[in-house]
Amino acid sequence: MVESPAGTMASPGRSVPKPRIALVCDLAEEKWPSMDLVADMLFRYLPQDASNGTVTRLCPPLRKRLGRLPSPRPTLFHNADRLLNRFVDYPRWLRERTHEFDLFHVIDHSYSQLVHDLPAGRSVVTCHDLDTFRCLLDPEREARPRWFRAMTARILSGFQKAAHVIAVSAATRDDILQRGLLPAERVTVVPNGVHPSCSPLPDPDADAELAGLLPSGSENSIWLLNVGSTMPRKRLDLLLRVVAEVLKRAPNVRLLRVGGPLTPAQAALAKELGVAQAVVELPSLNRAVLAAAYRRADVLLHTAEAEGFGLPVIEALACGCPVIASDLAVLREVGGAAVAYCGIGDMEAWKNTVLGVIEKSPQGAVPFRFDRERAIAQAGRFSFLENARLTSRIYENILRKALWQNEL
Repeated sequence: MVESPAGTMASPGRSVPKPRIALVCDLAEEKWPSMDLVADMLFRYLPQDASNGTVTRLCPPLRKRLGRLPSPRPTLFHNADRLLNRFVDYPRWLRERTHEFDLFHVIDHSYSQLVHDLPAGRSVVTCHDLDTFRCLLDPEREARPRWFRAMTARILSGFQKAAHVIAVSAATRDDILQRGLLPAERVTVVPNGVHPSCSPLPDPDADAELAGLLPSGSENSIWLLNVGSTMPRKRLDLLLRVVAEVLKRAPNVRLLRVGGPLTPAQAALAKELGVAQAVVELPSLNRAVLAAAYRRADVLLHTAEAEGFGLPVIEALACGCPVIASDLAVLREVGGAAVAYCGIGDMEAWKNTVLGVIEKSPQGAVPFRFDRERAIAQAGRFSFLENARLTSRIYENILRKALWQNEL
């Protein structure tokens, strides 16, 4: 556990003395960059809001059981270890530390089962989207076996027990309320921010490191960038089809995929479409090199069919990179007028908009002219420092209520 100074969260009425805040983080071995980012930024910026308390990051190491055994299916064994750690080891480890802290903030809503082992009245959960609960909320669209639904129900009931839920966007809050999961007074919108590394200014070391990761001879390529996971809702099938269409007109186009390799099905589709040779895959990059990728790209394509926020959109804008995104309410909330939007199934719109950006001659019914200054200004509306300030207010209110109810 690492601690950093935080401060007294005081306001009119009864003050909250030296709060001890625990940031309950994802298992590091799960490697969810966006969840790790939110925890990192809160840990960095919460101390600036306070000076006399402590902020501590909590996360046990993943305990390997099956993963230590030789197996022809290592992914299956790894996932079994993940579930055992999430639902057995982590709760047990956390229960032993509940007396050490005044408030617990579960950074990732998919870890909400942990709330069952925490003082619920002093627990906060950040909700990034409702995808985790889809098999319960939309069982017709996402059928799952009984054991999986039971596990998800445990996570959802923990989510609903939390004293307060932070939604990362108004769209996510509205989804929570429309589903009747929580009353409005227990949900607050606190948008994510842009990492400080995301800047239009060159970073010679990071830019050089990125260049070393790209294939030789690709200096004059036109780069389409996609950042994120390969889960189905990211619609990488649509992304690959867009690339195939654009290649017919611009043969020097290449796709830079950051966030891990394509799934076997996605790789097979890339081969079928004849675009496999145009795809360059990189793992999750450190923040500085990721910012270099945004700066190097000619356009970011964000093809997801569902999102809770859309971090790559504002990160790309902050680096001065044009963005074309799916026409979702949440992405319009984040990208505003700085982004071009296309319907999920409108392949012609995607193709024409991409060609318009890379050829700088907008086509189609709704031309899009990228304004770099407007893009940077739009991204500037999202700050992790402000995120921490708003989050600390929520902590104050919860801790004050706990004092009144003699729970501290």
